[in-house]
Amino acid sequence: MKVICIIPARGGSKGIPNKNLLELEGLPLVCHSIKQALGSQWISEVYVSSDSDEILRVSTDCGAIGIKRPKEISGDTASTESALKHAYDNIDCNPDYIVFLQATSPLREVSDIDQAVAMTILEEYDSVFSAVELGDMFVWKQSNQLESINYDHNSRKRRQDIKEEYFIENGSIYVFKSEVLLKYNNRIGGNVGKYVMGKNKLLEIDTMEDYLLCKYYLETGIWKKD
Repeated sequence: MKVICIIPARGGSKGIPNKNLLELEGLPLVCHSIKQALGSQWISEVYVSSDSDEILRVSTDCGAIGIKRPKEISGDTASTESALKHAYDNIDCNPDYIVFLQATSPLREVSDIDQAVAMTILEEYDSVFSAVELGDMFVWKQSNQLESINYDHNSRKRRQDIKEEYFIENGSIYVFKSEVLLKYNNRIGGNVGKYVMGKNKLLEIDTMEDYLLCKYYLETGIWKKD
């Protein structure tokens, strides 16, 4: 059983310049995901896909194998799947499963990765994504007018009486068979499962406020108090 990890980490972030190199607890952001992947009992190799020579250098120093991503699939409109497919086409092995870790979601533990991979293999899923349970929140969407999503506001139930469970895809961990990526050109496909993480692992770094909050969580350790 061959399991590898791919971490896409482009250099051209507009929201926070050089986001994947931001320092967190003495390490560049991308290195947190690399070290977590290297700690997994399932993963044999860790690859980082980037258009940035500096990110590739830092990633190699952290123990990953760098894959230089072409400019045409490194812009703001390029899909993550294009980076995953390019990386897959440029590795020297034929993995059965791929673990995709998002570098901007460092609030995960090695045990989360191991459990997500084990779940995928042992429960015979084609793909699994990490998620956080929405819980007892009432959700609305804004289109032409406001619409309630997970309850009927005309017949409001008590939160504890809502039977359906809703989950938020937190973007931290994806595990999928290689054939899923090749067949669907997607990280999710076939028989899909979810690996549930705590709300303390929901944060994704997209803004400077996210970064400062994540830095506080890591420095204090409170994010591990589920």
